Amino acid sequence: MNGLRAVIVCLVITCAAVLSPAAVVPPAAAATPAAAGTPNWSALPVPAAASPVTVSDLAARGPGEAWATGYEHAADGVRPMLYRWDGKAWSRDTTFPGAGELGWLGKVQFVGEEVWIFHNRAGVGEILRRSAGGWSAVPLPTLRIYQDFTAVPGAAWVVGEDDTGLKVLHYDGSSWTTQSTPDDVLYLMGITARTATDAWAWADTSTGTTILRWDGTVWRDAKVSLPPNSNVHTILLERPGQVTIGGSQYTDGVARTYLMTWNGRAWRTTYPPLGDTYTEAMVRGPDGALWLPVRSDRAFQSKYARVNGPHTTFSYGPERTNAIDVKPRAMAKAGFSLLSFRTVEIYGSKPNLMSERLGG
Repeated sequence: MNGLRAVIVCLVITCAAVLSPAAVVPPAAAATPAAAGTPNWSALPVPAAASPVTVSDLAARGPGEAWATGYEHAADGVRPMLYRWDGKAWSRDTTFPGAGELGWLGKVQFVGEEVWIFHNRAGVGEILRRSAGGWSAVPLPTLRIYQDFTAVPGAAWVVGEDDTGLKVLHYDGSSWTTQSTPDDVLYLMGITARTATDAWAWADTSTGTTILRWDGTVWRDAKVSLPPNSNVHTILLERPGQVTIGGSQYTDGVARTYLMTWNGRAWRTTYPPLGDTYTEAMVRGPDGALWLPVRSDRAFQSKYARVNGPHTTFSYGPERTNAIDVKPRAMAKAGFSLLSFRTVEIYGSKPNLMSERLGG
């Protein structure tokens, strides 16, 4: 899923045993010895949710604050799931409006000192805002599909569809308005922003996938020459003048991952040895390299790729006894460490939560 579509799945620990889904799997050493001075991935306990669970997003402000979102499956439907990392441990947060109602949580954004989270509350969209004074909610216009959300100081966007088609909703701090897009845009798959006057989106058009850019006045085609027969999974807006795009290119029905980087002057396209990896969870790590979870070739361990220019290396998470499906989902830089959040399935159990950390 790009953005807010329910797909997702998370990483590291509250893995269940055959008869006890809430049982915690003890940390284990990484299977591949690291070079001297190189940190290993370690397991972090996560309080159990009502399995099976789905993870939507993970974001960190620094080493002492991270939030993970998603939903759990109750008898009457899905219910929102929110976890907070305080630098030492994960804990469950049930204090936000609508925590006990049907619905799900999506993307997390840090806006100044606040935390903003997309919330589908029984089919109606809203933005949860957490400040020093606690939680509040900003109502959204009703859409049939809420696809993605992003927020920065002074602005927020929600993209989706209603019965009339594509909708791009813009929030200026007091009200929502609808923004128009180029005529050939059929569908917006994702959106991200650096400032209130610099937002990017990736769209499906009559001629294929296109990158759009908001300049504070209008959405325009950004004129990015994507690889032929390709799509986009994510856009990282990093320091001013630096942009990284991740996606897949299809050749004879076979997908391979590509990365495009903009250095302020030109785009450069590379094809690291990642197969058909989905790059939505890609982050810039504290070491300056790109990190992302990949499909593991070891049944009981997660696997991560580190892409640093032309060099790609791999590392593995702790071994999890009897794990049959360790699913990558979300990653975030937390100070000098990396956090991962996902799900794991143990023989005889449904998927439950796990988290891992590199460094710290």
